[in-house]
Amino acid sequence: MSAALAAAVELLVAAVNGGVRDLVVCPGSRSQALALVAAELERVRAVRLHVRVDERSAAFFALGIARESGHPVPVITTSGTAVANLHPAMLEAHHSGVPLIALTADRPRELIGTGANQTTVQSGIFGPLINTTTLGAPDGGELSLALAAGAGKELATARSAWHLNVAYREPLSGEVPDLSDR
Repeated sequence: MSAALAAAVELLVAAVNGGVRDLVVCPGSRSQALALVAAELERVRAVRLHVRVDERSAAFFALGIARESGHPVPVITTSGTAVANLHPAMLEAHHSGVPLIALTADRPRELIGTGANQTTVQSGIFGPLINTTTLGAPDGGELSLALAAGAGKELATARSAWHLNVAYREPLSGEVPDLSDR
């Protein structure tokens, strides 16, 4: 299993075990590990998965679920300009006290600022109103997996809008394990 996929498993399983019941996914290349794990969690009936191709409308859809349920709802996007499309809903969530989570996949640090495609500086993109946590690209070691699980637990208990930005290095995915026992 790739380090990206292993970290995505730890993050989303911890979030679901903490009470997250809905995941909104906007498919993209960099976020494929998160999307594949989300699909497996839906397969084992641990979450309701909502797939939307437009990030702006997906964020407002997730905001509505979070507002009605009172539970944190992550909207998962790929890197770059996809993240910027979440901004209006994130501001609405902040001002309304709704736990909307921007769970954004990012390039690893060494690719930021190199002119590579989709290397927008994502950390802090929503400005001073939205708290941001950025996890560096996991290496598959115990510490990076523990950090991912810790972020998942924090996500599950969020009470306000929050940006969780996670960097992933290639390979971005692999065979997703059966999560029915997690």
